[in-house]
Amino acid sequence: MNRRIMIGILTLALPLTACTRPVPGTVAGGGSPTASLPDLLYATATSTFTVPLPPTRGPGTPIVTPTPDNPHLLPTPRSETEEYVAQFGDTLGGIAERYALSLETLMQANGLSDPNSLDVGQALVIPVSAPSAEGAPFKIIPDSELVYGPYSATLDPAAFIESQGGFLAGYTELVGSDELSAAQIVTWVAQHYSVNPRLLIALIEHQSGWVSGPGAPNTDFPLGYVDAYHAGLFRQLTWAANELNRGYYLWRVGAVYSWVLADGTVVTASPNINAGTAAVQHFFSKLDGRAAWDADVSLEGLFTTYFYLFGFPFDYAIEPLLPPALKQPVMQLPFAKGETWAFTGGPHGGWDTGSGWAALDFAPPGEAQGCIVSEAWVLAAADGMIVRTGEGVVIQDLDGDGYEQTGWTLLYMHVESRERVEAGTFVKAGDRIGHPSCEGGFSNGTHLHLARRYNGEWVPADGPTPFALDGWVSSGTGNEYDGFLRRGAEEVEAWDGNNPLNQIAR
Repeated sequence: MNRRIMIGILTLALPLTACTRPVPGTVAGGGSPTASLPDLLYATATSTFTVPLPPTRGPGTPIVTPTPDNPHLLPTPRSETEEYVAQFGDTLGGIAERYALSLETLMQANGLSDPNSLDVGQALVIPVSAPSAEGAPFKIIPDSELVYGPYSATLDPAAFIESQGGFLAGYTELVGSDELSAAQIVTWVAQHYSVNPRLLIALIEHQSGWVSGPGAPNTDFPLGYVDAYHAGLFRQLTWAANELNRGYYLWRVGAVYSWVLADGTVVTASPNINAGTAAVQHFFSKLDGRAAWDADVSLEGLFTTYFYLFGFPFDYAIEPLLPPALKQPVMQLPFAKGETWAFTGGPHGGWDTGSGWAALDFAPPGEAQGCIVSEAWVLAAADGMIVRTGEGVVIQDLDGDGYEQTGWTLLYMHVESRERVEAGTFVKAGDRIGHPSCEGGFSNGTHLHLARRYNGEWVPADGPTPFALDGWVSSGTGNEYDGFLRRGAEEVEAWDGNNPLNQIAR
């Protein structure tokens, strides 16, 4: 059955090719591209490439942030009442946020008194949003300081955290089976979510004071998100990185025109901010009421914290982060000629739910379902250097400089450790990467998750630079995981499991 028809069942019993984030464990290897870069948590290739330092500001340079040459075009607010039928997995709070409403407004419009009561198939009235005040136009960070981009390579998180002498310098946490330092946690989150480590460190300092001082005595919720599941620095940072990504990529695709704050206030976004600033404004909307939000997104808020730690954030600006006419290098389907795989996932999150819909999923041949051992091979989709491996992850750098923060990179996810390619290996398109599996997350079906980044930004598989593999071009439907691969008159649709409609061969 089609994914759209089976939404309730598939949410209850995870799809056979579901992708979710993994928990880190023991990783072999080490090293770094140059002595000036941090020892990465995962094995890393060597390189002689040196990332240039940002410019030095002269004395007396005014602390002002730029505005866009062309204001961002916001979506048109709804002008009429709509009806929404609740799906499996929906919550009233989630539906309210999707339609830029406060939870109270949605409940009042439907005569509801219990925010936790919602039935599958229940019809909800979605009222027109009330006019709201515009948010601050102040730009906090450039886009290149949101993503794990080129200037990320100039920061050694361990050395920087140690130099500040605060609580964070001595912090460790058991994550999975490993005791990780704060620097290792920051690095892991930065690499996997592709979020700038400077921003993550600045948020820790702003919310808890842990970087430069003793910090608050409560070590459970240093980012301020009070939720039992997200206790500890690791889960606090993964939550923060996911929300930062959500704000960034929603802004990128023009899918947001307001923020619903923690106190239910709705704030219209200013069209004069950029995607990086939108990410920060969205993050604080999850934690703050109106007064606190106004402060946190102002000159005296996170911007000042960042400035005192790292200097003027716009000195790190790389503009444009994505060239206007960005073109994907030639790529091929990630399996051998003569084999038929299943196209099981259309455009969906590159890493977790907040990132851009950068990924496609493919399952190997065979009728067996679930997390089976597969002898099929995942093949390199393009030429490039393997710069990082570990726990289902293989990162390939296509420009050959040894950095995953620059140029085009590919993420191969759920690659079994058995016979997996080693970091430091240069592979050509068609060379073996490893075997598809369920490693690296909570997937309950053996498959390959393949995603693209450019300068650290997730590149949507259904955006202006579509995923193209052996001439098959991806497109989406507006629903995560739904989509098509088309080549001329041929068409393959993404379905769960094996289905005549999702078979694709080289």
